[in-house]
Amino acid sequence: MSSPLLFVYGTLRPGFDGPMARWLRSMAPAVGLATARGSLYRVETYPGFVPDDAGEVIGHLFALPDTAALLARLDEYEQCTVHFPEPHEYRREKVTVQTPDGPIEAWTYIYTRDVTGLERIASGDFLAG
Repeated sequence: MSSPLLFVYGTLRPGFDGPMARWLRSMAPAVGLATARGSLYRVETYPGFVPDDAGEVIGHLFALPDTAALLARLDEYEQCTVHFPEPHEYRREKVTVQTPDGPIEAWTYIYTRDVTGLERIASGDFLAG
């Protein structure tokens, strides 16, 4: 794959009809389904992904043809740029995701706050309910 990849698991996934999901679909080619080791929690009306060995999180991959510009806009959306107060709710980092063609690295947004009291989405699929 020539472009860096982005793994999305919540409100940016195809199938979610939000303004940023529509923007992402218009700016970055969808690559397909992928999964990551971790847990997914319902934060409010959106999920938080925490990498661990407890389960599998279902998401989609997007190619990032203009990586710096797209990630800058997404960092703003996820409020993890320097002008947002610390501690940030999310941080962007690379994780290994599983695809039908094998493992690959992709950028994603990891939830950084305490998950005590949050509902764990047992299916690992935010769009499933």
